Parts: sequence; structure tokens; C-alpha cells
Amino acid sequence: MLRLLLERLAAMPLVALGVVTILFVIFKSVPGDEAAMAAGAMANQAEIEAMRHRLGLDQPLLTQYAGHVLGLLRGDFGYSSTFRGNALWPVLDRVPATLALMASAIGVTILLGVPAGIVAGAGQGGPADHIVSGVVVALLAVPNFWLGLILISLFSVRLGWLPSFGFSGGLSLVIPTAALAARLIALVARLTRGLVIEELRKAYVRTARAKGLRGRTVLLRHVLRNAAIPIVTVIGLQAGYLLGGSIVIERLCAWPGVGDLMLTGVSVRDYPLIQGVTLFFVFGFLLLNLGVELLYRFVNPRLRHG
Repeated sequence: MLRLLLERLAAMPLVALGVVTILFVIFKSVPGDEAAMAAGAMANQAEIEAMRHRLGLDQPLLTQYAGHVLGLLRGDFGYSSTFRGNALWPVLDRVPATLALMASAIGVTILLGVPAGIVAGAGQGGPADHIVSGVVVALLAVPNFWLGLILISLFSVRLGWLPSFGFSGGLSLVIPTAALAARLIALVARLTRGLVIEELRKAYVRTARAKGLRGRTVLLRHVLRNAAIPIVTVIGLQAGYLLGGSIVIERLCAWPGVGDLMLTGVSVRDYPLIQGVTLFFVFGFLLLNLGVELLYRFVNPRLRHG
């Protein structure tokens, strides 16, 4: 496990370098004057030229690239025209809100999606199965932004029970968490149901029941454990999606997260800010994948000792 951890951590800088290179090429290919955008709309030509020299844009392209990479290694993510300073700091300021929203959505998914799938799979063809299947279809069909609008309209505007925007405590998490987690709950419940049904048909389940084990014990200790790896995989991948996929919900709920910051950077063409957010998404996704691989070792002893 230590070897796997070291290998993955060693590969991350190479992936980051590739992402930085691609972003550098894209930004240099986009029409527009970086110095003029960084200096501001009211800047005169002398101020623009001073900004060009400050940002190193008057240097050859390869020199700019080398200075850009070395700057990133020092923690200098470039000059953000929006925040008038290093683009790293606004990204770090927004990370806690995004992580709180992601953790909340994943937690709700585990608490609701997995048990719902177990109940539906164990009672295949029964009332619980039909109810869960119907709810799953409904949640998969509803776009998260539309659900967010409905929740805001009902619980914030009409009833006044929940705040509709901002990050002001536990209650402010309810609406964005529900909007983000709805589809993921449906995916996990459907997957868990199918895996439980498949596992219940296997010979080891009949053997366990023949030995006198109770149905709940067989279900939780044996069936769920064997079905855990696909469930962990889906939840891990969806957690990575939530890092970037929460952009619409963050803007809808005025959530002060990294996704909302990305939209701000795109709207004003703040390239250093866009790069900082992109690197956060890349490293976040890589670390989540690493966490999923490590979880495999705990769930499946054959992987741990293989």
C-alpha cells in the first residue's frame, strides 16, 4: 500500500505539469491582450506597457513558460486582475466552502442511497423495491439546477425555512446539498440494488443461510461487503465530479465555492484565476482517485495482500 501511495504521489507533479502546459498554450492562443485585461479598462497605454513588463509578457514565449512554471513552484499563480494579486489566495479562500458542500453531498448519498438500494434489492419485486425504483427514475430525470430552483422557491421564498444563498451555517447547506446529491443518490441506489440482487443469487449466500445465519447478517456482513468495491468506485468518481460539477449549483445558491470562482474568472477572462481553479480540480480528482484505490485495499483483502 505504501508503494502504491508513493507511485501515485510521484505521478501527480507530472500530471500537473501537463495541465499547466496545456493551459499555457490555450491562454496564449486566445485573442486579446493579457496586459490590457490585467491593467483594467481605464488604464492608459503607459500603464498597459508597465503591466506587460511586470507580467513578463515582453519576454520570448519559452522564457514566459519557464518563468510561469517556476513561479507556480514558488506559489506564484500569476496576477489576478479580479483580485489584484496572487491568484492562489482567492482559490484557497474558497476551498473550504466547496469541500464542505462536497462532503455533505457524499455523506447524504451514503446515508440514503446505499440503504435504499439494499432494501430494494433484498425485497426484489416487493413494495419497497417499486417505491425505490420509482424515486430513482424521478431523481435521474430531474436536472439538479431545476431541483435547486424548486427547493429555493418552496423552502426559502414561500416557507422561509431555509436560507437561499450564501454560506452562513448548517442550514445553508441543505438546499445546495439536496440539489447536488439527488442524482447521485439515485445512481448509488440503483447500483446497490442490482449488486445485492446479483450477490443474493450466489452459492455462498445459500451456504450461509443453510448454516443458520440470519438474513440480516448475511446481507450486511457478506453480500454488502462483496458489493462494496463497485459502490466505492461510483461514489469516488462522483465525488470527483462534484468538485467541478457543483459550478451551476454554487452560482445558483450564491455559494462562495471554487466553482463559482471559476465562473467569475471565465466571465472576466482572468486566466491566472482560471488556471488556479483548474489545478485545484485536477489535484482534487487525483487525490480522490488515490483515496478510492486505498479504500479498495481495506474492502478487499485480496488486493491488500496481492
